[in-house]
Amino acid sequence: MDGGWPRAADRENEQILMYEPQLESWDGDLVRAYAAVSEIKKDAKTAKYGVVRFMAHTEVDKVNRQVTLEDFQITKVEFPTMREREAEYRDFLQAKLPGKSRIIALDRMEAALQATHAAKSGIEGLAVNNDPPQIIFATKPAVLVLIDGPPKLEAIESTRLQQVLNTKSTIILDTEKPKYYLNVMDGWVESSELTGPWSYTAEIPKQMPEIIKGIKERQLADTPEGEVPASPKKASEEEKVPAVFVSVAPTELLVTDGPPQFESITQAKLEYIKNTSANILRDPSTSEYFILLAGRWFQAKTLESGPWKFVPGKDLPSGFAKIPENSPKAGVLASIPGTGPAEEALIANSIPQTATITRSEAHLEVKYDGKPQFKEIRDTKLQYAVNTPTPVIRVDEKNYYAVKNAVWFSAASPLGPWVVADSLPDVIHSIPPSAPLHYVTYVKVYRSTPDVVYVGYTPGYYGSVVSSSSNTVVYGTGWYYPPYIGSYWYGFAYTYGVGMATTWSLGSGWGLTVGVGYSYPYSYPWWGPWGYYGSCCWGPAWGYGWGGYASANVYGRWGNTAYANTRAAWANPYPGNYGAGNRIAFQNAHRGTGGAAGRGSNTNIYSGNTFARRGAAAYNPATGIVAGSSAVFTGNIYSGQQTAGRGSFAYNTNNGAGVAAGANNIYAGKDGTVYRYDRQHSNWSQNSGNGWQSTSKSRSNLQSQQQARSLGQQRSQNFGRSIGGGMRAGGGRRR
Repeated sequence: MDGGWPRAADRENEQILMYEPQLESWDGDLVRAYAAVSEIKKDAKTAKYGVVRFMAHTEVDKVNRQVTLEDFQITKVEFPTMREREAEYRDFLQAKLPGKSRIIALDRMEAALQATHAAKSGIEGLAVNNDPPQIIFATKPAVLVLIDGPPKLEAIESTRLQQVLNTKSTIILDTEKPKYYLNVMDGWVESSELTGPWSYTAEIPKQMPEIIKGIKERQLADTPEGEVPASPKKASEEEKVPAVFVSVAPTELLVTDGPPQFESITQAKLEYIKNTSANILRDPSTSEYFILLAGRWFQAKTLESGPWKFVPGKDLPSGFAKIPENSPKAGVLASIPGTGPAEEALIANSIPQTATITRSEAHLEVKYDGKPQFKEIRDTKLQYAVNTPTPVIRVDEKNYYAVKNAVWFSAASPLGPWVVADSLPDVIHSIPPSAPLHYVTYVKVYRSTPDVVYVGYTPGYYGSVVSSSSNTVVYGTGWYYPPYIGSYWYGFAYTYGVGMATTWSLGSGWGLTVGVGYSYPYSYPWWGPWGYYGSCCWGPAWGYGWGGYASANVYGRWGNTAYANTRAAWANPYPGNYGAGNRIAFQNAHRGTGGAAGRGSNTNIYSGNTFARRGAAAYNPATGIVAGSSAVFTGNIYSGQQTAGRGSFAYNTNNGAGVAAGANNIYAGKDGTVYRYDRQHSNWSQNSGNGWQSTSKSRSNLQSQQQARSLGQQRSQNFGRSIGGGMRAGGGRRR
């Protein structure tokens, strides 16, 4: 783990300190940086300062929030008062620094990258689709059931029943009555029409026991120990059975707990509805409503009837950018152009999760529903296979490429044999957002050896992309991709209706949150996220902090053979278990409640079951209730009400919390001059080899570096205080 800064290396009777690196660029898995260094003899009272410049390949572990530097190469060392010894120090630092400095907290790296202008200018947006979905507003409990296009019914063998194939919900039609049955919570609701109205029923067709048995087994397996699945029977007795809305088109559901209750955001001259998990704001001067869906803003006169229209971020009322960073609605700042949180989101969304894959251990077998069928990818000369859950791309008649768990494979035939690819044709990365396989363009091949391939993917693989209309991170391309329905249903990612939300907090930065429930997120069709009332339905967005859903490591699904060369701690998201040496925290995207479980623990983030040697805060994803010990990072991460203090720096900024050999307040200038920041008096001094001298020159770049370093250290220690694949891979329902 990150051992704090500066870091020391002893050499005979002198000690060399390297201060926290400042980034010049981070392109793919290659980082270029520079750092201040100091040399002090053990019997001396003053140090001599210099600058070291280096480059290295990065191995990123987003689950554990750390970056490992590999192939560390020093490119230059400058000591103004010891020019004759620069080569000597370069050889020494080349030998010692890789071991001393190879692991850096990802939060430090992200903050440092934000302080560089190059990072912001290199991020390009996409022409995503911003057409508003159908928006349903309710003031009583309600759920949304999504069907992927017109309902496709399949007969259930040896019964008079039929099942809707193209939905993650369990919807059964009794053809004799006729009547539909929908599984909600641990029971059923019925209706004579798919569109409703639906009502609770205790009587179901006698031919359904086997179906019910399988559903109950899954629900019980995913229910936290000591609890029972939510029951529509009990809800019926309390007259709280949720209304059911069925949709075959992009749709979002907004639910308030009774009539809307408004709370003022004084500084922004805005109001927000506080009795909902959704982001619904109102401008009291115009009475216009603004809602944030999948990172996009929509505007209307009324919640009930709209009509809703897309609002580019630049056209939002000026008050939106003035929402305080400790506001309960601070999370929306990540979707407001020009704000610090929005810039953080752009940078976090650009950093890849990386892995080293062993060629001989990574294997792919592509299964088709019949013979391979290919369809053109619009605006390209490529084709893709439609009748398989695996993304297969035809470049030409002898060159095929496929992705499994964020690793590329190549073959001369759609039937294989498939081998790990060590390069890709540029044309693959030109697949437009209007095409269903756009998400594979975010999977990269960086370099290779005869034995291994270095790969990575950015969060676009999970669906989060940058919109050119707002220059902010949004979820989904906004396009609806019609599914393949043959013997199986193979669908694609949804932008709306699945409880996706981007969020941000001062304590943990940007994250992508999801509606958590009983379903595993990487299941196919469409990789997620989860439903609140079981696999069918939308619920309040949940995610775990520090990247959230976008920080899950799909490479963990390769196991300890193909993935063995990677130094990141193991993280296998398939069953949801995150084990030894790992930390994970949870947050409610809208209400701000959070919890954590950590090092030396095993946590199932989908069921909520947690064991930890040093205590934990756990949550129940079915109810949204968080409970835990005061010894961990818990509380409201938006208001700052947490064990770390109200939005404060929970460490000693003068000594780096005791983990460093000295104060982490020395900075390298690009001209080779070294600078020191006095935190107590908020001023700078410089050292060009003749001792420290006060400087009155503007140091805006260094000031940004200082703020980034403080923020990175805060988040890194907050994370530490929390104790301690292939998106189209999988099944589909068979006809």
